Amino acid sequence: MFAVYASEPNADDPLASLVVGERPDPEVPEGWVRVKVEAASLNMHDLWTLRGVGIKAEQFPMILGCDGAGTLDDGTPVVLHSLMGDPDWKGDETLDPQRKMLTEWAQGSFADYVVVPKRNALPRPEAMSAVSGAVMGTAWLTAYRMLFTKSGLRGGQTMLVQGASGGVSTALIALGRAAGMQVWVTGRSEEKRELALRLGAHQVFESNGKLPGKVQAVFETVGEATWKHSVRSLVPGGTIVCSGATSGNQPPAELAQMFFLQKNLVGSTMGTLDELRDLLDFVATTGITPEIGQELPMTEAAKGFRAMSDGETAGKIVFTR
Repeated sequence: MFAVYASEPNADDPLASLVVGERPDPEVPEGWVRVKVEAASLNMHDLWTLRGVGIKAEQFPMILGCDGAGTLDDGTPVVLHSLMGDPDWKGDETLDPQRKMLTEWAQGSFADYVVVPKRNALPRPEAMSAVSGAVMGTAWLTAYRMLFTKSGLRGGQTMLVQGASGGVSTALIALGRAAGMQVWVTGRSEEKRELALRLGAHQVFESNGKLPGKVQAVFETVGEATWKHSVRSLVPGGTIVCSGATSGNQPPAELAQMFFLQKNLVGSTMGTLDELRDLLDFVATTGITPEIGQELPMTEAAKGFRAMSDGETAGKIVFTR
């Protein structure tokens, strides 16, 4: 079958290991299902896989793609849940020590077909396109958990999103606006700030720029470059929800701010199966349309990988079959 895959780990030049070609048709173990892929979105995790991070060398070649949307053999439209783990684990599966992303455990979704545990293929809402469904399982689920499970925000309160154009950031803007939050966003360029406004942000600011007031929660995926600004933007007792650190993971701790003003730091990773179900219902009910920066045929996947590697993203990059 057709597939986009990593031939080997390459820490120094990851895109050199990207191959668009053919791989064997997948077998379907008991308890798993085959999904005919219609659309799949690109994530930073795919670049890390090309570098060999989170995956053993003997697992290559590895078909890339952590999430996606398609149809089961009986024609049922589905969205993939990207997180896999111990089927006997009880409770929040993001805390399962055996949890892994799809391409850390099994071949991914940048292909004609992907095979996943039956529970990882959720029915897709009737009005949701495959392209929209393809972004739900990683970036949008991460944003949903950050906002609705981890932040403690209530409707009408003010949230700050650090970074305007990434997949998680654009999802946070749309979800926060739909949930009745006051949404403030920082962006490095006028173009990125205009995108945030178009997606529903109430106010936008330059990176690390002065804000008109303090916020109840800050959503961090940037890390070192914005950390001091995030801590100092919070009201006493406010919360930073962090799910990434693209600019570095060793920021100054700002401990005096944290303990004297009782500010909170909460980590957040991906989301649960139940949260993905709730996300799909929320998006279907509110009519939110995810921001798609590029939609490319899977045969042109290299263009999307290059854009992500160069930081030229504005919303999600989606590959279609």
